[in-house]
Amino acid sequence: MIIWIASYPKSGNTYIRSFLASYYFSQDGKFDFDQLLKIHQFPNMKFSKFKSNDKEEASRNWLYNQNSFFDKKNLNLVKTHNCLYPFKGNKFTTKQQTLGAIYIIRDPRNVITSLTHHYSLEYSEAFKHMIDENSSLLEKSHELDHSNFTYLNSWANHYKSWKNNSNFEVLFIKYEDFETNKEETFKKVILFINKLTNRGHKIDEKKFVNSIKSTNFTNLKNKELNEGFEESVFSNKTGKKINFFNLGFNNRWQKLLPTDIKEKIFLYYNNELKELNYLDE
Repeated sequence: MIIWIASYPKSGNTYIRSFLASYYFSQDGKFDFDQLLKIHQFPNMKFSKFKSNDKEEASRNWLYNQNSFFDKKNLNLVKTHNCLYPFKGNKFTTKQQTLGAIYIIRDPRNVITSLTHHYSLEYSEAFKHMIDENSSLLEKSHELDHSNFTYLNSWANHYKSWKNNSNFEVLFIKYEDFETNKEETFKKVILFINKLTNRGHKIDEKKFVNSIKSTNFTNLKNKELNEGFEESVFSNKTGKKINFFNLGFNNRWQKLLPTDIKEKIFLYYNNELKELNYLDE
């Protein structure tokens, strides 16, 4: 069965995956980028039985591909940026494929600063993507195969789709809690997974401590600089690779966001900012 590690892009998905990979897929909790390969990404051409000629066909294959590639007898931690709302009437997943999910939410004002860096976007472009209910991710298709298609929807709808889901249990984690209350937050994640998989409530304290230490942001940033990181992308402006691990918790929207974008996000996402207590931060 699948336990999703879900988020809108640039919300901390890689950070939590790094921790989980080091905790569950190492002997001692010492992190290595190769461990991330144990946590697959979906949708993905690697996990598609058939070529999808367009986005709608890709969405029709979501459930079939999950049933085909993810063994229901084993634990499958799977990353996704997909919205949980149906696309063209096609469901992303159901309780037949999914055991549960961990959803990482991040202040949208910090999300947008990361989006502009990672995708080489102007703030106005990034904001348009965040409010677009038809927004999607599609990595470069191979021979016009759309199997990588990821349906995002808007930032707010992405969050609401997972929040309002009642088909399986979802643990919501605020990215900011990894800075202010790291150990307690990671313990919640481990205990949640252990509960879903009937592993009990025991935590391997030595691995837990090592996993936290070896996946701190500075270490991840240095490993990328020294070893490279396959999830980093090339700038469409300079043609050079953009560092994936950029500012981390030093990404402070108060210092980075243009005034007009601050005001637009405040007005557009006021309800969500209040609901998530981001207006007090």
